[in-house]
Amino acid sequence: MPKETHIPFTQIPIGGSSFLLILILLKFILCPFLEDFIGINILMGILFSLILISGIYTISEKKLVLIIGLLIALPTLVAQWSLYFLKIPSLELVHRIFGAVFFAYVLIIMISYLFKEKNVTVEVITSAISVYFLIGLMWTFVFSLLEILHPGSFVLNSQSQVKDIDQLFYYSFVTLTTIGYGDITALTPPAGSLSALEAMMGQIYLAVLVARLVGMYIFQSAKMEPK
Repeated sequence: MPKETHIPFTQIPIGGSSFLLILILLKFILCPFLEDFIGINILMGILFSLILISGIYTISEKKLVLIIGLLIALPTLVAQWSLYFLKIPSLELVHRIFGAVFFAYVLIIMISYLFKEKNVTVEVITSAISVYFLIGLMWTFVFSLLEILHPGSFVLNSQSQVKDIDQLFYYSFVTLTTIGYGDITALTPPAGSLSALEAMMGQIYLAVLVARLVGMYIFQSAKMEPK
């Protein structure tokens, strides 16, 4: 009998993380420059859906992982597109909750993959970069969920309440990189604590990631040296 090939729980398909990274970068590039475009909301909706699908594909090598990812992503997609036709607060709540859970789930799978790999490859590097962006996306949904549950948790320019998830998308990445321009402020203790947690998470991830990649590269070089 032929020997069965075991697929590791955290195996990443070739090209999966690269496609995910490209889609996330497209969101950064297209959103601000097409702001006045009439169909921008639909376009961003399609792009976000593609990011979810790409995230599912990136962790799809194991059947159980794929099924769990689909079960989490499906309510996110249904709620997202339903909001274009039905302005129901509960749909926004479902979208934010499952969106945050989905990105957290993909993060866990991809980080596990990174810390089990022994060689530095293109897939490892693109996965590492994608994880950093996924952290920002996850916290975007966490912050927007907090704003729904506790309106006024974030304020824009010390005056108006933050209501747009795109504003919190910007705030999340400004916090993740610890730039902190101060145009959007966390007013409540939960908002402040979560913002500090994201900032620490981003810095710890970068420090550990660089150490991990350097260690992997040294180990890989040592194996390739002639004895």
